[in-house]
Amino acid sequence: MADKKLDDLFLHTLKDVFYAENAITKALPKMSKAAHSKALKQAFETHLKQTEGQIERLEQVFKIIGQKAEGVPCEAIKGILKEGDEVADEFKGSHALDAGLIAAAQAVEHYEISRYGALRTWAEELGMNHAAKLLQATLEEEEATDRSLTKLAEKKVNTAAL
Repeated sequence: MADKKLDDLFLHTLKDVFYAENAITKALPKMSKAAHSKALKQAFETHLKQTEGQIERLEQVFKIIGQKAEGVPCEAIKGILKEGDEVADEFKGSHALDAGLIAAAQAVEHYEISRYGALRTWAEELGMNHAAKLLQATLEEEEATDRSLTKLAEKKVNTAAL
């Protein structure tokens, strides 16, 4: 087996997160439709627009490294999204549904935060400063989304689920 290096890991992880972001664009409209809270529906719709921009940034990173923008199946995101679907089905019509949807969305955010943090650091170490800046911008959006979901849960949704 050939000796794999950091740039190989960077490319694989970039493909992984590209797949994940595209899968998330399919999941967010379903989550928005399932949500009861108008604020939560709006949060999902806002994050969908952000995700589309994040995909565009990833495409720029692929271009920077001279690679085709393509994904590799990401079992982690498939599992997280499947778990979210299960919560949505099990709690459909209940007051706890929105709390479950937020928890599922935050599982996605935490996965993305870990991936973008690693990618940004690797890009810096590989001397890809422009790519690192693009990845940092997305990392900051993911962290902001996570914080806004926490606020929404604590101020409105969790209380309604009680």
